Amino acid sequence: MGTRGPVPKHSAERRRRNKPADADATVARIPAKRKVTVPAADKDWHPIAKRWYTSLRQSGQSEFYEPSDWATAVLIAESMSRDLSDQVVGITDDGKVVKDTIPLKGASLAAYLKAMSVLLVTEGDRRRMRLEIQAAEEQGPSAAVTALDDYRDALDR
Repeated sequence: MGTRGPVPKHSAERRRRNKPADADATVARIPAKRKVTVPAADKDWHPIAKRWYTSLRQSGQSEFYEPSDWATAVLIAESMSRDLSDQVVGITDDGKVVKDTIPLKGASLAAYLKAMSVLLVTEGDRRRMRLEIQAAEEQGPSAAVTALDDYRDALDR
């Protein structure tokens, strides 16, 4: 996984003027687009698990997912669905099974969050791995900001 500690700043928020030593490592290189089959969400999953899984398809980091990543996501969603669905809480004297919704255990939530961080689900996870997703219309800093930085650099000399 990535580094520990606070989440690094977004590249647009950094004031670094020199090129980092491992600048090439900050760029994600992927081969030409190849078709990865994304498993469909199970119709029987709990609505929250299904919503999380389908949100992965819409997220930018899923462009980098391999079949093993999707298999991990299916496993997480299946486990989440089981934990969030009604569970056996007891059996009556006449042998009838009693099911009810029980709160999600803290250990289960921690395990899900850790597994999700492996899939780079949150922006903090992606920044720690030095992966930034930019929308197509984002072009970096505006020309005015760049010009001000150039003036500031000239004054510092």
